[in-house]
This record gives sequence, structure tokens and C-alpha cells, in this order.
Amino acid sequence: MWLSFWQRRDRFSLEELRYLTDQLKKVQIVSDINKDFVIEALRSIAELVTYGDQHDPTFFEFFMENQVMGEFVRILKISRTMSVALQLLQTMSIMIQNLKSEHAIYYIFSNEHINYLITHSFDFRNEELLSYYMSFLRAISGKLNKNTISLLVKTQNDDVISFPLYSEAIKFAFHGESMIRIAVRALTLNVYHVGDECVNKYVTESPLADYFSDLVRYFRKKCINLDQGVSEASRKPSPESTSYILAAVDEIEDYLYYFSDVISAGIPNLGRLITDSMLQILIFPLLLPSLRTKPTNETLIGATTALYLLCCILRILKTKDLANIIAAAFFFSPDDFNTKSETKLNGTISDCDCTCENTQPDGDVLCAKAEIENLRIDLTKLSSSSQVHPEEDPSLPHYLDGSHSALRVALNRDDNSICAPKENSQRRVKSLKSDYEGETRLNRARLLYWNSGYPYLILRFLSNREEMLSCIVYGDDIQVLSSLTVLATLLQTKELDESMLDALGILPRRKQHKKLLLQALVGEGLGEEQLFSSENSLMRDGIVSELDGYLRSLEDQYGLSCSCREVGVSPRVYRFQVLDALVSLFCRSNISAETLWDGGWLLRQLLPYSEAEFNTHHLKLLKSSFKNHADVLLQEVNGTWPDLLITVLTDEWKKCKRAIEASCPLKDPKCILLPPQKSSSDGETSFSAGERMLEIVKVFVLCHQLQIFSMGGALPDQPPLYIPSEVPLNPRAKAAGLDVSGPKPGSEINLADAVPCRIAFERGKERHFCFLALCKETSGWVLLAEGLPNKQHYGVVRVAAPLSGSNPKIDDKHSKWLHLRIRPSTLPFMDASGKPKTKSLIDGRWTLSFRDEETCKSALSMILEEMVLQNNEIERRLKPMLDFNNRLVDTDVDPSISTTHLS
Repeated sequence: MWLSFWQRRDRFSLEELRYLTDQLKKVQIVSDINKDFVIEALRSIAELVTYGDQHDPTFFEFFMENQVMGEFVRILKISRTMSVALQLLQTMSIMIQNLKSEHAIYYIFSNEHINYLITHSFDFRNEELLSYYMSFLRAISGKLNKNTISLLVKTQNDDVISFPLYSEAIKFAFHGESMIRIAVRALTLNVYHVGDECVNKYVTESPLADYFSDLVRYFRKKCINLDQGVSEASRKPSPESTSYILAAVDEIEDYLYYFSDVISAGIPNLGRLITDSMLQILIFPLLLPSLRTKPTNETLIGATTALYLLCCILRILKTKDLANIIAAAFFFSPDDFNTKSETKLNGTISDCDCTCENTQPDGDVLCAKAEIENLRIDLTKLSSSSQVHPEEDPSLPHYLDGSHSALRVALNRDDNSICAPKENSQRRVKSLKSDYEGETRLNRARLLYWNSGYPYLILRFLSNREEMLSCIVYGDDIQVLSSLTVLATLLQTKELDESMLDALGILPRRKQHKKLLLQALVGEGLGEEQLFSSENSLMRDGIVSELDGYLRSLEDQYGLSCSCREVGVSPRVYRFQVLDALVSLFCRSNISAETLWDGGWLLRQLLPYSEAEFNTHHLKLLKSSFKNHADVLLQEVNGTWPDLLITVLTDEWKKCKRAIEASCPLKDPKCILLPPQKSSSDGETSFSAGERMLEIVKVFVLCHQLQIFSMGGALPDQPPLYIPSEVPLNPRAKAAGLDVSGPKPGSEINLADAVPCRIAFERGKERHFCFLALCKETSGWVLLAEGLPNKQHYGVVRVAAPLSGSNPKIDDKHSKWLHLRIRPSTLPFMDASGKPKTKSLIDGRWTLSFRDEETCKSALSMILEEMVLQNNEIERRLKPMLDFNNRLVDTDVDPSISTTHLS
């Protein structure tokens, strides 16, 4: 038999297929002796059947007539070797993937042979076998349609009772090997997208429906692992920790895209199962309770990770119900999702659907206990006439202004007495504010303002939305960026109702106008009146009813109780809360420029060149912030890099304008998880000074553009700078015959004002030069030149270095020595790929030796004089920007300003 097997025959012939089949039927047991023949026969048969499917139908007819599929199953039953099982699975995968004829697929899937192979008890401890098995299952799922799927299921009374392909595959959904998990997800998607109603009903009923809840639980573990990686990276930043975070983020996003693909299959019950599982397993018990400004023992993950995951869910799972429920959940407190810590406040609440948390004060605030024992709700003071302008107490968080409160509790001794005089009230207010800032238990209650001399306190926890706004006002750089990222994601979520965006205070102005215009055109409600009213806001009642509907859904369907629900609050109040938080952010000095730019983008989305939304307090704060940053920028004129200040400012102006006016934030949400980039240089080097200068310019540019923006102007493409003047060169530069492009090594100059010196660039090799300091407009240089022997008072430039940042200093012990720091001529903050430089440039050091003390002082005086001339020209060009508030009305007619239009 073995000799005849190796006889020469036409490889792709029906005779070859008949021979292989006959020999295979003769095999009664597969052992080590004949396993090689069996493996080769299986491989060859698959090759011939595939060939015949595309070239000669008689091949597959022979395959069917001789029931070769049955022979495959028989060989598997009598085989005791792993290699035969591997080959059989590979054979079947190749055949199924490459068969084009529907008739051939129908035959392969019929007669229960495929289901037997699927349910066969393979030894999956062998990883290679499991890999082939999953490839086999995935190949089958790739051929599924409404006709073929019926061949793989068992039914009873038109109901599917068994579907081995699906039920066996999901057993490996949480396998340790990522490729196995990917194969399962691909297979299940192929099943869902067939659209067979009976199969859809089968996979969404118990026990198979548990697959989705188990999958969300597995996904939850991945989220917790990600947070652990983020925490570890924050403690010990390293390239490895960053790589781990990026890999974990990719896997998490892959799962979310899988959930999205499942939902897009259009199976109603499937979408509901995933939505409910995401809410009840992940979002409610894990993500939302973690949004506390200060973590507690009950917090499972960090607030930053939780916010990032919410952004991912909103961005990838494009489901209207899920998006609106998450948005409504921001009006709940993180503690509302933690039933263990909930306690009710002993008090009377009438005509109000909110609950108050018991935030009993301790420590220094025990003296106020008597003031809070008898609480009563004072809803009569909610009218607009009782609102107090923030200027009355500028030290309080403006975004938590009293005009924004819906529930204010008067601190009375009893119903028949009134509060203490205003002086005592202010004293108590100051004490309570101190505890708020000190993060005591009472800091959960927010001190707002006093009206008619009486302080008011909101006795409830901050909502998730208010926690985010609090982070913007008080949080660190990562907390601010995280909160801004969430608000930006909510704003860009198309599935979110515009009414919910308005309730959150982030409905873009253009969408408000569009909706009001539509209402006015169709004659709905008061749309026309509101469109042309001074407030220019949507109907409060409509917005509140939309929000109430989602809040009630959370309470009724998921058993949540909102302790932060505010009654009778206009969406305009929520909008001003966001605006107040952003204005407060722009006044902070400890936040990075890129994060502030993200805040500028959000403000631009909410208020496209609208002065009406800013009140005098906002304008005052923005003006004060601009002045402060202008003063800081002015200090850079005398710093290390003034010669590049104009160039950097012009470049950053364009970048900032693009960032603010972009359709979406430039930063990827995952950046909030990565450890912050440390400065690439240590100590006070020119490179670190350059990084600081860049940061100062970025912040100043933003403040300047916000000034234009707050006054209703359009942002110009170029910054308003004075153009280069026609003032002739300074006498020293003119006498030296300075070239238009500046001195270059090898160029000839006049050395009439130069002073001789000596310098050693190498140990023991001292050289003689003529030293000269020159400036031209905003550039300056220190030069070392060699005299020309045949041309008196003329020389050739050998070395040219930047004048700025040279920090000239005469040696304390040797009065004839002058020390100079030589910084690089350029400062490439970014390489060609746009990534930050990892290695800083190194400063050089010159020690010039002059013939006497007077000559050394003369050289020092020359450097300082040229620096003054250079810096004066830089300051002159910056003057229109630094004096923006004074020149705003004159810029349109001043021809010396490079930007001809500001508003």
C-alpha cells in the first residue's frame, strides 16, 4: 500500500482524489506507523476538493458521493495522535475558507458532521490545537448567512435549542491568549450580523445571555488593571509603564468597538443587554462613584481613569439611551451610587424632590452646630431679585455663585429668631470656607453667599458635574484636563439630546440659535420671542422636563436616588456655571498652557465671538489675567531667548488660533492617563529657560486671544506686532560694516571698536582674537575675529555666538577674565516628527582673558549696551500686544502694526 501511494500520478486529477479516498477508507486505526500517510492524505484531499470547486465540479461530486466528510469524522474517532487532529482541523479550515460554491458549503454544513467536529472533546491543553480549532470555528462563521445558519442549529417548535458553533466558541471568550479572544469576538459578530430572528432570540436568552454580563465583568477587570498601571506610572514613570498603559488602552478600546459592532447588528434585545450590563456592572458601581475630587477607601479606581473610560464609552458606544443616561448621571453625586454610605438628613423638606445628606461638621466647625440644628428650606429667596453679584465676595468660587443655587438653607436658631448680625455671619462664613478649602467633612457642603446679611449653605453633596467644575477651578493639571476632556466629549456626542447638552451648560451657541430659529419658523411655543430676547436661551420648562425624564428613569429603572437634584433652575444657570469655571481656569497660574488651550477650545465652542455672555466680573478677571501674563512675558525680553521671542510668539499665535477654532480638541483623551512629561533639562540652563519661555508665550497668546474673543472680535491670522522700523543700524554695528544677514564665520568686518583678547578652546592651546559685540534689530551676536595682516582694522569672523543669554560676568578673583555663557543659536523644541526632544542642547562656556582690567570692563560694557539696544527693539515690536487694552480702539488705523484688524 505504501509503495503504491508514492507512485507517480497526475497531482490534480480525479484519479488522485479517488486513490487517496480509497486508501483513507482502508485505515482502521491511526498510529505512529501510518499517521504520516493519514496527515498527507487529509492535506491532499482538501487541496484537490478546493481545486475542483473552482475548476471541475466532478471533484466535489465524487467528494459527496463517497461521503468523504464521514471519513474525516471516522479518522478523528480512531485517531490517538495530536498531529492528525491538527491536520484535520487545518484541512477543514482550508476547505471552508476557499470553497466558493454555495452548493458545496451546504453539503459541508449538513449531515451534522460539522457539529460533531465542533463538539468533539479535543485536548485544548495543547495551545496549537486550540489555535487551529478557533480558526476552524471562525472559518465556519465566515460562511454564515440566513440559509447556511439553519444547517448548524437544532430547533424544536421553531425555537432554536442548540447552536454548538456559538455555545462552544464563547467558552473561550476570556482565554488568556489575546488571539483566541479576538477570534471569539469575530465569530460572534458574524453570528449577530446574519440577522436570523430565531438565532437572535436564542443568544439573548438565558443561559447564553450571561455571556454579555460576563463580558462586561471581564471588561471591568481590564479597566481596573488599567487604573493600576496608571497609578504605578504616576509613582514611578518609565517607558515600560507608558507602554503598558498604551497597550491596556488599545485593548479596552478594542472591546468597546466590539460592543459597538454588536449593538450595530440591530438586535434590540442585544443592545439592551449590553447597555444594562454596562450601566449596572461598570458605570454605576465603578466609574461614577470614582469621580470624587478626593479619593476614599471605597473608591475602586482613580477619578482620572474613570473620566477617561466615560469618554471612551461616549465616543465609541454611539447609543442614544446610554449617552443620555450617562449625561443625566452627572447630576447625581458620586455618593448616590454608593448605597452603603447614604444617610438621610433629619429635617423637613417640602415641595422638593431632593434629599439632603447628613454632613455633620466636626473639628473647628463644631461651634456652628447650634446654627444648623434647626434647618428650614427657604424657597422664597430663589427669585432673581435675591441674586448677589460675585463682586461682593470675590474670594468665593465664582462658578458656585449664589445665583446658581436651587436649594438654600437659612442658618436660623429657630423659626422666630433671625441670624446673627452680618459681622458674625461673615466670621462664621470665613470659618466654614476655611474648612471647605481644608477638605474636612463639611467641605461637601458648599458655602455660597449671604443675602441681606444672612449666610446660606447648600447642605448636599456635590454632583458629578459640579465635581468636574470644581476640578477645573481647584484641581491640578491632570484633573483639569480630565474634566475638560469629558465636557468636550459630551459636547461632541451626537447621540446626546440637545436638551441634555443645554442642561449640562455646554450647548453650543450655534445649536441654540438653530433650534430657536426652527421653533420660530414653525410657530412652536415662544421660540421667536426667545430668539430675539436678551437672554437668548431655550425654554426652561422644556429643558427641565427632558432632564427630569432621564433622572426619573434612573430612579425608577435602576433604583438610584438623586441627592443633588435642583428644583426650578434654568439651564442658563448651568451654562453660567461652566463659563464661570472656565474664566476661573484662565486666571490660574499653575496649569500648563496646552491644558489652558483645551479650555479655550471649549469656550470657543460655547460662545463663538459673543460678548453678551460675559459679565463685568468675567471681563475684569480676563483683563487682570492678561495683564499679569503680559508682565511675565515682558520679563522674557531681558531673559535668555529674547531674539527668538517674536518668532515663537508668531508661531504660537497661529497654533493657538488653530487649536481654539478646530472642530475637536487636538489632544487624544488617552493623554490624561500618561505620566506628565518631565523637563528635558535640569537646572537653570538655556534649554530649560527656552522651555519656560515657550510656556509663557503659549499662555500669553491664549490670554490675548481671549481678550479679543471676550470683546466680540474675530481672531486675526497674525499677532498685532509693530513692523520692523526703518531706524538705521546702531553706530557700532554700522562702523563694523555688519552684513544685512548678520555676521557669519568667514565674513569680513571692521574691527575699529573691537578689543583684543585671548581664549583657549583646547587645553594648552591659547589663541588671540579680537572681541566684538553687535546687534541688529532683534538679533545680537558676540564675535571672535582674526585681524587681516594686509588690511588694517579689518578682520575675518571666526566664531559667532548669540548675544542673548550670554550672562557676562567678570571673574571675582581675576579682574581681567570675562565669563560668557554661549547658548545654542536655535532652540528646536520639536523634532521633525513632532515629538518632544529627549536630549537638551548643552550650553558652552567662554572665559576671555583681556590685557588689563579696563579692557575687560570695556568688553562687558559693550555687551550690556548691545543687549539694551536689542531688547528695546523687541519690546517696541511687542508693545501693541502688551498694551492691547489701551490700543484696541486705535489698531485699525495704525499703519505700524502688522495686523491691520483686530475686531
